[in-house]
Amino acid sequence: MKSVEHAVVGAVVSAAAATLLFPTPSGVAFGGLVLFGVLLSVFVDLDHFLIARAMAGDWRNLERAVTNPRVGLVEQEKVFAELDEEGLVQRRLLSHHLIGGALTLALALLGLGRLAVFVAVVLYAHVLCDYLRDIGYA
Repeated sequence: MKSVEHAVVGAVVSAAAATLLFPTPSGVAFGGLVLFGVLLSVFVDLDHFLIARAMAGDWRNLERAVTNPRVGLVEQEKVFAELDEEGLVQRRLLSHHLIGGALTLALALLGLGRLAVFVAVVLYAHVLCDYLRDIGYA
């Protein structure tokens, strides 16, 4: 999915999760949780550049996205166009699972159980959307 799509899904899921997990937050706290969820939904995809670096052996994909804002923001399908798409998809989804699991566990171990669940829900929605797009349902 594109970043804008992940941001929209992240906003909706974050708002719902914040409402259920933190039933009486202040307006600022609620807004902060939703903003955090949106940022998490979008920026978890930065792992794609690390995966592309490992697959291609250089940073050309990151360079393409940074030096051409149209490709980086609007035509995101062109960022990794020359890479083995199936290999990238498998590694991307694995990376998202690893990041989500590690972040959720870290928050839980720090005694931030509700925040850990919030992160797990937001990243679950992100990965689910990626799966749905990959199999042609979204």
